[in-house]
Amino acid sequence: MDFAIQTEKLSRIYKIRGGKKSEPKSLAALSDINLEVHRGELFGLLGPNGAGKTTLIKVLTTLLAPTSGQAWVAGYDVAKDPEKVRPRINMVSGGESSGYGLLTVRENLWMFSQFYGIPSGEANRRIKQLLEIVGLADRLNTKSSDLSTGLRQKMNIVRGFLTDPEVLFLDEPTLGLDVGASREVRRFIRQWIDENRARTLLLTTHYMVEAEELCDRVAIVNQGKVLACDTPASLKRRLQQDVLFRLETSPLNGVGAEIFQSLPGVRKVTHRPQDGFAVLELILEEDSILSSVVNAMTTANICIINLQKREPTLEDVFVDLVGRSMEEVESSEQ
Repeated sequence: MDFAIQTEKLSRIYKIRGGKKSEPKSLAALSDINLEVHRGELFGLLGPNGAGKTTLIKVLTTLLAPTSGQAWVAGYDVAKDPEKVRPRINMVSGGESSGYGLLTVRENLWMFSQFYGIPSGEANRRIKQLLEIVGLADRLNTKSSDLSTGLRQKMNIVRGFLTDPEVLFLDEPTLGLDVGASREVRRFIRQWIDENRARTLLLTTHYMVEAEELCDRVAIVNQGKVLACDTPASLKRRLQQDVLFRLETSPLNGVGAEIFQSLPGVRKVTHRPQDGFAVLELILEEDSILSSVVNAMTTANICIINLQKREPTLEDVFVDLVGRSMEEVESSEQ
């Protein structure tokens, strides 16, 4: 099989010092990661902030050395042959503030193209074409310091595609973009892969919709480990034997979601307090279990405002694997 990216038992451990007298502690950002990304694939790493996604990308782009294990990108070992990997890849991180504020959008992009040896005429042609696609053509001669955060991120995204790399790494590319701009960027990403299957793209995100809409396959990552890897459809299919309900209720008023979790036949419960009401997501073994949940709510004086049966999502798959929602995991890490 022709892999654009491959890792074997890849680990990255950070040493953390708490003070002069304390012993250094270890933090395993990556733990025995095994991945195989096919050439021509749009592959997603889906997980909460702090899951290890960015660390993995930094290792694959030769910015960090692995503590143990191996990784290959475009056929080359990232630790042994970084100088062969780098000309074949590019990377964009969401929320970054790259570029020189005194230079215009065109000047910034043209300067970057020269680092890769792209002929000036070809570089200018690509710059104009890509800016047109992302809706930045009218800002060609605007200083980058005068751009909003969202427009600057669009410029960064153009920078990533400008060199037409064999393997492109996008780390949370739509971070900081509004809904409309995010939709445009996702559409362009999918188009870029579809028009040339010699290209490969690895995308990290904590947005479920982004992973589901874009990716051919998704690896769900948490605490530095890959928990599952498959197509979005196959990942969701693992829950099709279960029954999923979404309930809007009156506030739980101190009643813990654990009382529902402990009921026979209830596999998972997540609770999200809202302004004046609560949202409960239930994964049940069968429809009949819902009656015991409703009885428990009645006993606790909790009113059901709305109840909806629905199909599985990647969020449900994450909850099934981790035991908590993505939002709950991220909140606990803050």
